[in-house]
Amino acid sequence: MKTRTLGRTGLRVSAVALGGAPFGYVNKANGWDPWSTEGRNTAIATLNHALDAGINYIDTAPLYGNGNSETLIGEVMRSRRDECVLASKVWFEKDHQGVLASVHDSLKRLQTDRIDVLQVHGRMYTAADYEHIVNGGLLDALRKLKEQGKIGCIGITTEEPWTVLPFLAQGEFDVFQIAYNIIYQAASRHFLVEAAEANAGVVSMRTMTSGVFQRAAQYLAPEWQDARDLYEVSLKFVLSDSRIHSALIGMRWEDEVDRNVQIADGWEPPIDIAALPRLTVDVYKAEDAE
Repeated sequence: MKTRTLGRTGLRVSAVALGGAPFGYVNKANGWDPWSTEGRNTAIATLNHALDAGINYIDTAPLYGNGNSETLIGEVMRSRRDECVLASKVWFEKDHQGVLASVHDSLKRLQTDRIDVLQVHGRMYTAADYEHIVNGGLLDALRKLKEQGKIGCIGITTEEPWTVLPFLAQGEFDVFQIAYNIIYQAASRHFLVEAAEANAGVVSMRTMTSGVFQRAAQYLAPEWQDARDLYEVSLKFVLSDSRIHSALIGMRWEDEVDRNVQIADGWEPPIDIAALPRLTVDVYKAEDAE
């Protein structure tokens, strides 16, 4: 598996990362239950298969199934911890003591004494949220955990990339997990530009659009799927952006691992999506230049 340096952290991470959210949620339509014996065994096998295939970035959170995702990943970390960069989270509304308790519980479930990337877990942030996180005790708790060697880098996650610009400017947040995909490209107009300048680590979430793009195309342009696998197109879009260091994808089964690894390793981007025109006037200039 191809690897990239996760910004200024210096960590080498696989171009495709394994997201642990599916290990926390039931999906009856696809016969998925991570609480059943079969589901647990499948999840553990998928994690081992991903590590065998070279996927070395694993991301999870306490909120994924009330700790179930971390617990399943911990079963694999017990014997293979040194083979991966491990990331987890703490909910953004917690106070100083709540952060310490949450991270200590995560360490127990993950069966490790260190989490490489500990992220503030949220969706979008207001000015009040920023004040709470940076000056209300949460960041102080993360600093303490970092000094103790229990966490490595400090990161933050968001569904709305523009709301983490203040955290990027603050300077102590080294890794940003942002919603970015072929149908939600807002980050290209602001966050990704500034993150590249700051050499921050950037991981995409909603990489495959959570199926939204594919479902919409199913109704609006069903022939598209016959012409090209839209999941493949979605992954290639993110892999083509030089500002994204790892593309996070939820994977439940081993064949999903194989499919994503094959796309990432067997293909070279024909263009850096970072250079794609985003404004009408720039599109005209690009067309005229061609």
